[in-house]
Amino acid sequence: MSNNKEYVSTKDLLTLISTFVVQTTGLVFVKQDETKIKITQKTDSKEIVIDESKLLDVIFRKDPESKNFIQINFIDGEKILITDQLIGFKPHPISGIDLSKMPKVVTTVDLFSVLEAIEDIVAERYNKTDLESLKAIYMSILAGGEKIGFDLSSEKTWLKRIPAIINKTIA
Repeated sequence: MSNNKEYVSTKDLLTLISTFVVQTTGLVFVKQDETKIKITQKTDSKEIVIDESKLLDVIFRKDPESKNFIQINFIDGEKILITDQLIGFKPHPISGIDLSKMPKVVTTVDLFSVLEAIEDIVAERYNKTDLESLKAIYMSILAGGEKIGFDLSSEKTWLKRIPAIINKTIA
């Protein structure tokens, strides 16, 4: 069900989001002021601020297992999905990656999974092609998360550590 912009104000949209988040088990809601809310994922403490002025629409949906989630559409064309546990977003297209082979929706938690896969490849005297592919996937998720408002500056440094790990493994 989509909200008709003629009848629903952006303040109402922010209230709909807040009401949903308060009922989740994996997210924390904080009202920053009258026009902004902050949502934090308990899993990794990553947070996003949602500004009322950037909201276009909120759509209530169900996944294939009939679990409720909301889709938030922003005026700039971006969108996020908020589930009971996480905030999902689209990976960002970057050179060297075929987005059709990636999930349509990813989360910040996926960064940890990809990093673990990179570490596994390095530990096994890595295959350079697989390593480059995983690095591209990581960067795509990172860029997508930053585009919708997550601060992932510390996650950017993780890939910078890989050359040091590779040098230790090979030496």
